[in-house]
Amino acid sequence: MPNDLVAALDIGGTKIAGALVDGDGRLLVRTQRPTPARESAARMSDAVDDVLRELTTAPDWDRVRAVGIGSAGPVDAKAGTVSPVNIPVWRDHPLVAGVRDRVGALPVSLIGDGPAIAAAEHWQGAARGRADALCMVVSTGVGGGLVLGGVLHSGPTGNAGHIGHISVDMDGELCPCGGHGCVETIASGTNIARHALAAGWQPGPDGDATAAGVAAAARAGDLLARAAFARAARALAAGIAATAALVEIEIAVIGGGVARAGDVLFTPLRAELTRYATLPYVQGLEIAPATTGTDAGLVGAAAAGWRALGAEVA
Repeated sequence: MPNDLVAALDIGGTKIAGALVDGDGRLLVRTQRPTPARESAARMSDAVDDVLRELTTAPDWDRVRAVGIGSAGPVDAKAGTVSPVNIPVWRDHPLVAGVRDRVGALPVSLIGDGPAIAAAEHWQGAARGRADALCMVVSTGVGGGLVLGGVLHSGPTGNAGHIGHISVDMDGELCPCGGHGCVETIASGTNIARHALAAGWQPGPDGDATAAGVAAAARAGDLLARAAFARAARALAAGIAATAALVEIEIAVIGGGVARAGDVLFTPLRAELTRYATLPYVQGLEIAPATTGTDAGLVGAAAAGWRALGAEVA
């Protein structure tokens, strides 16, 4: 059927991915490039162009009705610009204008990567059918997005729900965002591994010193590794409880590389949440792992494209 696809772009600190996505959230064409985050603004733009070139030359491109972009943030959806914390060569970069130059008259929508993941989980994942949800990604950074009243709430600039930069330690260390003691400074995969190493944890025979290595050690009973995940869980619980108290959510969905630790993360997180989510209207808050996987950013970006066309997807 003609005109029944949207193009999606997912721009993050490690990869730039693109896809053609149908109205059921299926990815029909998919491509990606590494993110040259520290090379130059021109190299970043070239990588985006390479992804777009593959999409626009795909046989089904003539069926595309809109383009949705989910980008690491902060973003400014009104201005169409992005200034990702983890892509220092882009500051106030006119991403939407650049994409429009390459896709012609198609409408282009921009949202942050956190709202994109929320859109994906509400459309196709663990928050499907829920009216009020917080959906998070815990990886090299910590991001999030909100669904309120059954509708994605991305805010005026496309950044609403960015839980990674809620401060949970007033005397905590400086965050790249400029704040202190942000959830991200404690609970991101990078900082879980950093804290474990500083506390004396030693990687196993495989030498894996990442959060995945810490998780493997925690599953094997290493007390220092377990303590690093318990610390991260405490920060996440504090941020989730604060969000629930503010906007009343019924479920918090967590994805990203750190969430793949499974019970190593979710067991202490649920326990810590009972300490922080104490008000009656937040005590029943459900915690669930995300189900849309590594393509969540693309599915959420596609949802933004469909929403721009008036479709009820997320």
